[in-house]
This record gives sequence, structure tokens and C-alpha cells, in this order.
Amino acid sequence: MNISAIIKLTVSMALFGSIGFFTVHTGVPAIELVFIRCICATLFLGGMWLITGGHKTEKWDKKEILRTLLCGVFIVLNWVFLFKAFEEMSISIAISIYNLAPIFVLIFGALFLKEKMTIQALLATLTCFIGSMFIIGLNNFMSLSEFMKSGFIWALLSALFYAFTMLTSKTITKLSSYALTYIQTTVGIIILLPFVNFSLFGDLTTTNWLYILGTGFIHTGFVYYLFFDSIRSLSTILVSVLVFVDPVVAILLDMLLLDFMPSFMQTAGIVLIFGGIFYTIYVPKKKRMPRSKSEASATESPHL
Repeated sequence: MNISAIIKLTVSMALFGSIGFFTVHTGVPAIELVFIRCICATLFLGGMWLITGGHKTEKWDKKEILRTLLCGVFIVLNWVFLFKAFEEMSISIAISIYNLAPIFVLIFGALFLKEKMTIQALLATLTCFIGSMFIIGLNNFMSLSEFMKSGFIWALLSALFYAFTMLTSKTITKLSSYALTYIQTTVGIIILLPFVNFSLFGDLTTTNWLYILGTGFIHTGFVYYLFFDSIRSLSTILVSVLVFVDPVVAILLDMLLLDFMPSFMQTAGIVLIFGGIFYTIYVPKKKRMPRSKSEASATESPHL
């Protein structure tokens, strides 16, 4: 067992679990925050790519580059929608809905990749759906305006676009993780540049900038480095277990530092969502071999 890799992955997931806490203290909206995050990540990961010498041995493939560019659009939209969700709802609720991404991977795999959807997967999907209804509050579904203000749509879109990212990235096998991420974050800088309101950065305090740079260099650059440096040495099931450190840390910080206290229904919803995800990833493994591509994708971390 690679203890060093386990520690690196655990630290990366714990750090990412604090991104919601950092986000609410940045003082800037989602688009501006993701723009700075992309700049920081591009500088950090680009530097690591050069230092490690990976740029010299990179295998460039035209089709993979095009898919990577598309992946970059998906992951940037994923980030923007996640941070928009943080603006509208508690971190715990947003993270819980965001973690529906593995379920969406299974659904899309069945719809578009002609993968077989098992009874277990259907039950898990239904369980997660009911959990999400409990989390947002059934009363909010009575009014369209209240539903739109709840932040549920933003959190759901973030999960959907991360599922798109996971499915697309599975088709990219020749590019290194550094090249893949470097291209994605560069795409983010380009597509967000026309939409950034630079005047919003004028009134920020030093504390705001520390939180902004933290989301860029720590939660994107450093976390990506630890994540990619560790998962190559760990089994898929161990990675699947350790990625749950992220939502646990996020919910604990939300409760301890931001005074969030979920209602009984919201707590039940969180338990149902993570129970459905856990069941999808682990229990059916004992009954089905070999695993499908979409099921393998579902065990990837829906957090980066």
C-alpha cells in the first residue's frame, strides 16, 4: 500500500473541501473568481509541467486536443455553476447536489454510450433524486421563482457539466495530466475574458485577495498536483473512498465556521444522496464484471 499516495490524495480532498468556505470570503462573483482561478492554475501547473520535463515527452494528437478543448469548456462551466450555487445556498447543500455527478455519468453512459443500466443503478438514481428533493425543500417546488432562487439549478448544472467532463476526459489517453489541465485552464481564461467585470477587483481588501489566490493556487494548482500525483499509484476503489473526504470536510466547515445547521429533511436528503452514490460505486461491484466505461468514470472524483 502506497502510504505517501494515500496521504497526498487525502490532503488534496481535504483542501478542496474548504473551497466553499474560501469562495464566500472572496468578495467576487462566480465568473470573476473562476477567471482568476484559471490564471493561477495555468501558472502553477504550467510551471510544474516545465519543471518535471513533461513538455518534452508529450504526445500530441489532433483529435485529443480538440476533445481537451471541449473538456475545458465543460470544466469551466462546471466551476462557474458551482460557485454560483455557493452564492445562492449553503455550501453543504450545494456540495451534496454536486456529488450527484457520478450518478449522471451512469445515466449518460446508458443513454449515449449504450451501456446497460442495472436495477441497482436505477434504484440508486431514484434514491439520489428523492434526496435532492428533500434537500431543496418540497415547498420550493411549488413556486418557479422560489425554485430558481434556491440555487438548486446552479448546483445541478455544475454536477451535469462535471459528468460531461468525466465522460469526455475518458477518451483522452495520450496527453499527460499536466498538459490536459493546462489546456483546460487556458481555455477558461480565453472564454471568460470577455465576461469579466474588472472593476469588481478595485475595492477588494487584502483578505479578499488572499482567499481569491487561495482558490487559484491551493484549490486548483496544488490540489490538482497532489491529486494527479497520487491516483496513478492507488486502486480505483481506494480513490473512490478517499474522495468522500471532500464533502465531509465541506459540510463540517459549513456547520462549524458558517453556522449552517441542516433541517431534519435536509439531513435525510444528504444521507440519501451519499447512500445512493455509495451503493452505486461499491455494492454492485460484487455482482458485475467487467465494469463498464461509464461505471469506471463514475468513481472519479467529482470535485476538481
